[in-house]
Amino acid sequence: MEKGDWANLTTAELWRLYDEVTTVLSRRMTAEKAKLEERLRKIEGTADSSPKGERPRRPYPPVLPKYQNPKNPSETWSGRGKQPRWLKAQLRAGKKLNDLLINRSSAQRRRRTG
Repeated sequence: MEKGDWANLTTAELWRLYDEVTTVLSRRMTAEKAKLEERLRKIEGTADSSPKGERPRRPYPPVLPKYQNPKNPSETWSGRGKQPRWLKAQLRAGKKLNDLLINRSSAQRRRRTG
């Protein structure tokens, strides 16, 4: 269509043309979206490295606490993860980590390690 043809069309003809264009664009967008979703499914399928029948990871055994707050014996720490605030405060106050160890009888140590 020439540039001058647009100016000569009636309002009804322009609306009909608008409807045709939006219909074609809608079909093309739907087709493109379907293609992209199919590609995404393929990518997600290959990115999943673990097979469907793989066993779940076994749960870790509970970890016994290793350190105890002398001011509040209910506050303990296993020595794993982020240090609790009470431990940091004790270390800043001049205590050593060995000072905060929980004393265990030799029978408990043998049972845990054996």
